[in-house]
Amino acid sequence: MKDLLKNVMYAGIGAAFLTREKLEEVGKDLAEKGSLSVDEGKAFVDDLLKKSESAKINLEQWIGRKVEERMKSCRCVNTDELAELRRRLDELEAALNKETCCQQDSRNLD
Repeated sequence: MKDLLKNVMYAGIGAAFLTREKLEEVGKDLAEKGSLSVDEGKAFVDDLLKKSESAKINLEQWIGRKVEERMKSCRCVNTDELAELRRRLDELEAALNKETCCQQDSRNLD
């Protein structure tokens, strides 16, 4: 059962990345061999293209979710969190510089 599931998954991934040209070529070959009529071949290619695009989208979404899950489990910061930390650091540096300048100015006045 495990091997069957793996083979189905690999077939789905392979189908997701077939190009239109390759699918049209397969449809044409089937039509030439008499397995399908020209119309059936076109319908077959169109169906495979739709399934291929759907599989590709699903695979990209699945990979995105898995990467996000892994990032959360690693306690890594994402781009937005890093940008927020940099903004806060800039604010702290500005406040520190302002405080340092004010202290120097008050010493100069004394």
